[in-house]
Amino acid sequence: MLADTYPFYLANQPESPNADLEVTDKYTGKVATRVAMASAEDIDRAIAAAERAAEAMRKMPPYERQVVLYHCVERFRERFEELAVSLCIEAGKPIKDARGEVTRLIDTFRIAAEECVRIDGDIPNLEISARAKGYRGFVQRVPIGPCSFISPFNFPLNLAAHKVAPALAVGCPFVLKPASRTPIGALLIGEILAETDLPAGAFSILPCHRDGADLFTTDERLKFLSFTGSPNVGWELKSRAGKKPVVLELGGNAACIVDADADVEDAVARLVIGAFYQSGQSCIGVQRIMIHASIYDQVKEKLVAATKQLVAGDPKDENTFIGPMISEGEAKRLDGWIKAAIEAGGKLLCGGGRDGAMLEATLLEDVPQDQDLCAEEAFGPVAVLSRFDDYSAALRQVNNSRFGLQAGIFTRDWYKIQQAWDELEVGGVVIGDVPSWRVDNMPYGGVKDSGLGREGIRYAMADMTEERLLVIRTKQA
Repeated sequence: MLADTYPFYLANQPESPNADLEVTDKYTGKVATRVAMASAEDIDRAIAAAERAAEAMRKMPPYERQVVLYHCVERFRERFEELAVSLCIEAGKPIKDARGEVTRLIDTFRIAAEECVRIDGDIPNLEISARAKGYRGFVQRVPIGPCSFISPFNFPLNLAAHKVAPALAVGCPFVLKPASRTPIGALLIGEILAETDLPAGAFSILPCHRDGADLFTTDERLKFLSFTGSPNVGWELKSRAGKKPVVLELGGNAACIVDADADVEDAVARLVIGAFYQSGQSCIGVQRIMIHASIYDQVKEKLVAATKQLVAGDPKDENTFIGPMISEGEAKRLDGWIKAAIEAGGKLLCGGGRDGAMLEATLLEDVPQDQDLCAEEAFGPVAVLSRFDDYSAALRQVNNSRFGLQAGIFTRDWYKIQQAWDELEVGGVVIGDVPSWRVDNMPYGGVKDSGLGREGIRYAMADMTEERLLVIRTKQA
């Protein structure tokens, strides 16, 4: 169960000036706990503390940073079920998915602990012509400085971890704004970080209203911004971020191609998970399913049957696969998209019902491509089926989107695999599985409206460091 109230963390210390933020149980809709909300003055103090901590964090030896990260790993393991239950309540995440996210949280911090002692530089050969004779070059990577992080509601633990763990690994102090709908996971990370010997000001975790969070973006004392969330918000933040580098992990409407040579049973099993795990609230959740005409009816029949078997209900129930969406408002939005798609000529194959924030796992076919269900990010338990005869045309259909995060392809043809890798306008191509697959050390991110830059520990660490060159001249006789 959750505590009655939670503090925020400012300069490593818990503070409880209020308990203004109500966090609801997303299944019951009742208030589950209350959280302290940070003011603009609190955020300013946190940024000032991070700026003061920058030198101490930079000088902190890698092995000491590793101790901090491994402490977190051990404490996450000890508090595994508590962390999972908190996700289940605040995010409405089915308990099995919640445990999976805690496992990934542990993986993310463990990878960061391993990588923090591998921050290597370079020795470029400068003697490229006679005028450079006797010159040697050396490059080291140094922390970029205080970082600003804004994390989303759908993975409250692990998407915060993908910002926090790399920052700790390279020695960057940070301020983090967790999603106001799901702040508990980040605050529990803060509670564990507060047990360590990090320099004062190394971290602040501050739930706050969006209209009070402008400093996270505009303050010039912050040298880097990493945002995960909706495209409209992300690009607007980038436009106001000033000189600081920005990494954006935004939305998608991920497509999956099932070619004629696919293992149908295997593909269907993976598609069900990709489309409906944690109620479809994933930016790489399967939204568009393109099936070769020769196996279309077979895949459709099996996919509809499997979808109808999914258990919906209380996310605390071990048997539940479909829990609530993050809010009734979001469920209403997506319900409206489904109805609009049907009115435009789409055919409902299964699902389509809504009860409050609970939306049934839904499949449709023959939906016009200009409908929101095809063109925008659904971010819920719905997927659209279509058929194709020509593989190249199917690739073009995948690219016919303003998003480009990941794509999945079920094929055994190596030449088609290479063609997809060469032609798809996405950040990652997954073969033999759904685009929803991710492991926490891989470079992860998108193109077009899906974002800018890459997450994944080593790649995020590179973004949070800068290259500094040393040139040494040896006098020639």
